[in-house]
Amino acid sequence: MSHDRHSELGIHPLGEGEPQQRQQMMRRAKLVLVVVLLLLAAGAARTLVSRAANARALEAGTAERAKVFVRVAPARSSSEGQTLTLPGSLQGYVQSPISARAGGYLKRWTKDIGAEVKKGELLAELDTPEIDQQLSQALAARQQAASGMELARSSMVRWEALRKKDAVSQQELDERRSAFAQASSNLAAADANVARLRQVESFKRIVAPFSGIITRRNVDVGDLIDPGAGRALFVLSQTDPLRVYVNVPQAYANLVKPGQPVTVTQSELRARKFEGKVARTAGAIDATTRSMQIEVTLANADKALLPGAFVQVALPLKPSGTLLVAADTLMFRRDGSLVAAVDGQNRVQLKKVRLGRNFGATVEVLDGLRGDEKLILNPPDSLAEGDQVEPAPVQPKDRQDKSADRKAAS
Repeated sequence: MSHDRHSELGIHPLGEGEPQQRQQMMRRAKLVLVVVLLLLAAGAARTLVSRAANARALEAGTAERAKVFVRVAPARSSSEGQTLTLPGSLQGYVQSPISARAGGYLKRWTKDIGAEVKKGELLAELDTPEIDQQLSQALAARQQAASGMELARSSMVRWEALRKKDAVSQQELDERRSAFAQASSNLAAADANVARLRQVESFKRIVAPFSGIITRRNVDVGDLIDPGAGRALFVLSQTDPLRVYVNVPQAYANLVKPGQPVTVTQSELRARKFEGKVARTAGAIDATTRSMQIEVTLANADKALLPGAFVQVALPLKPSGTLLVAADTLMFRRDGSLVAAVDGQNRVQLKKVRLGRNFGATVEVLDGLRGDEKLILNPPDSLAEGDQVEPAPVQPKDRQDKSADRKAAS
């Protein structure tokens, strides 16, 4: 069969197909190699891009971590009045120990602790046999003096009649008149002694000198009562109104005036506030405590407050017009009191300040600030002049929460 015939029939000789197969294999190999190279190049590019991104992220993270983030708060003028809270103890408006003026034995008592009594109401009664005997003796002596005066008077009248008849001398008449005057004086002395003993006898009835509550009873039936020992049988306290004595520090003494309203709170009565007012002030500073005592009058109609209880007295003070800064902006170093301010380039400026009154959450600054500074809250001890910081303003809610936390802690 000829070669052309083989070609027409599609039959090739064995030696002619091998070069074509090798060429196809070579092309395939080259294609695979190109794909592999492209894949390797893409992987390398991806690795380079990832490393560059990681490097940039690491650099950004390092720079971010190198920043000092701080919270800032502005200094403000004390245009609003401050409230000074001081401790105090409640006392009855009138509080008195009730003692006995007469000596004897306690016969009975009618009121115990917690009893409300009215003025003049009987509290106890004494058995006073010695005073009773002394009164009986004084009454007898008074009767004797009255009889002697009557005899002296009748003698004086007779002698005056005889003198008119010139039957007795003037000397004798004067003697009778002197005897009558002496007898009158003796009767007056006897009357005074009887009145004294009656008064002492009346003291065997112990009565309330004012209306109030019995807060203490120190005796029982049969006790020997000695008026010279100074022993109090009862303690009586008037609980409406009440008094509160408060010691105001010297720095605030000039800001407290009589008639100023105050608010009194007690920790056990959390939901209640009691309104009172400053009744009077001592008008002088105690040299020992450097404070001035004030007296607050407080209504207590419902008897919710008890004498002797510990309370907090809030005194509203007038604004002073000075600058106020948060107490947690202060730094105390060898140079004195400092605050850390942030300038326009976010750099730290340490400013020395002179402090005034301390209101707890805030402190007065008398000198060292203009009033437009942004101050760092809770500055770290390592903070230095010129440090770069990143300020973040304090949200009002955060400041309210911090203020509430301070009040709760106090």
